[in-house]
Amino acid sequence: MNKTNFLIISILLITTATFGQANVKFIDTGSVSNQFDYLITKSYKYKEYKNVKTTWLYKIKRNVSDSLTASKKEISNSYKTINIQKAEIDSLKMTLNNSGETITDLNTKIESISFLGIQFKKGLFKTIMLSIIGGLIAMLIIFITKFKQSNSITSQTRVALKEVEEEYEDHRKKALEREQKVMRRLQDELNKQKKD
Repeated sequence: MNKTNFLIISILLITTATFGQANVKFIDTGSVSNQFDYLITKSYKYKEYKNVKTTWLYKIKRNVSDSLTASKKEISNSYKTINIQKAEIDSLKMTLNNSGETITDLNTKIESISFLGIQFKKGLFKTIMLSIIGGLIAMLIIFITKFKQSNSITSQTRVALKEVEEEYEDHRKKALEREQKVMRRLQDELNKQKKD
C-alpha cells in the first residue's frame, strides 16, 4: 500500500505542480483583464466572499503596476512624438505659407515689369512702349520729311545763289571793263589836253 499511496501522492503532486506552473505562467503572461478573470474564477468561494491567494494578488498588483508604468511610458513617448510631429507640421505650414508668398511674388513679377523702379503690368507696359515707339517713328518721319524739304529748299537756294553770284561776277567784270574803258578815255582826254 505504500507504493500505491506513494504513486497517488506523486501523481497529485505532479498534477498540482503542472497546474500551478500553468497558473503562474498565465498570471505572468496574460492581459491584465484576463489575469483578473482568472483570479476571480480560480479563487475559493466562501458564502458571498471570494478567497484569493495573496501571492496572486501581489503578482497581479505588480503586473498592473508594470502595465501602468509601461502605459505611462508609452503615453509619454506618444506625447513626445505628437509634439515633434506638431512642430514638424507647424514648420511645414510655415514653409508652405512662405512658398505660397514666393509663388505669389513670382507670379506678380512674371505678370509685371519694373521700369525706373515702377511696376507696370505687361499689357500696359507693352501699350506704353508701343505708343512711345509709334510716336518716335511718326516724329522721325516728320523730321525726315522736313529735312528733305529744307534740303531741297537749301539746294534751290544754293543754285539761285550761285546764279546770282555768277551774274554778279559777270556784272562786276562788265562794270570793271566799262570803268577801265572810261578811265582810258579820261586818260586819253587828259593826255590830249596836256599835249594841247
